Amino acid sequence: MLRWIVLLIGATACLSVQASTNLTELSENGIQEWEPKVFSGEWTYSINQSNGRGALQALSNNSASGLVLKKPIDLAATPYLNWSWLVEKTLPPLNERSKSGDDFVARIYVVIDGGLLVWNTRSLNYVWSSNQDKGLVWDNAFAGANVRMMSIQGRASDKGQWYEEKRNVYNDLIYAFGDKGSEDANRKAYRFIDVIAIMTDTDNSGLEAESYYGEIVFSAD
Repeated sequence: MLRWIVLLIGATACLSVQASTNLTELSENGIQEWEPKVFSGEWTYSINQSNGRGALQALSNNSASGLVLKKPIDLAATPYLNWSWLVEKTLPPLNERSKSGDDFVARIYVVIDGGLLVWNTRSLNYVWSSNQDKGLVWDNAFAGANVRMMSIQGRASDKGQWYEEKRNVYNDLIYAFGDKGSEDANRKAYRFIDVIAIMTDTDNSGLEAESYYGEIVFSAD
C-alpha cells in the first residue's frame, strides 16, 4: 500500500483558489486528466451510465488499479470534498484490517506528499467498507499509520443506490493523524494535499466488484 501511495506522487502544479473545483467534469470527459495506475490485472475505468446519470464505472476482477490526479489543493480555501458513489456488485464481508482482506469496492484517497522524506507521506482513504460500520478509522494493513482508512459507507449500505458525500478533509486529517497542538502547527501539517486518487480493487481477495463514482468536487462550504 505504501508503494502505491509513493507512486501517486510526482511533480505537481498549484491549483488556483476558487470557491469550488470540479476535478472530474464527467460530461466534458475531464477524467482524461487523471493518470491510470495498474498494479495487477487490467485497467477498467470508463464513463458510463448508472440509474440515468453519467458516472465513472469501475470494474475489478482479481485486480488492483486506480486513477490518480496530481494537483495540490489548498484546504484553507476549499476544505470540503464532495462526491457521490454507487455500488452494484459488492464484496462479501472481509477482514479489511488484514492484508488478505485489504480490498474495497470503492475508495477515494487524499495524499500529503512527504517529499524526499517518504515516511512523512500521509494518505487518508475514504472507503466503502464490506464488513464494518460507517464512521470507523483504522491503520492500513500494509502501510500502517501512514495510511489511515475511514469508512464512509459500510456493511449496512444498500447496493444500487447513489450516496452523496461531503467531508471536511482538513478536519478529517487532524482527526486521523492527530492534532499538532495549535492552529498554526495544524495548518503547516495539513493545509495542502498533493494528490487525489480513486481505486476499486479486489486483488487480495481474488473477487469481483463493480462501482460508480460521480463528480468529485472540492468546495469552500
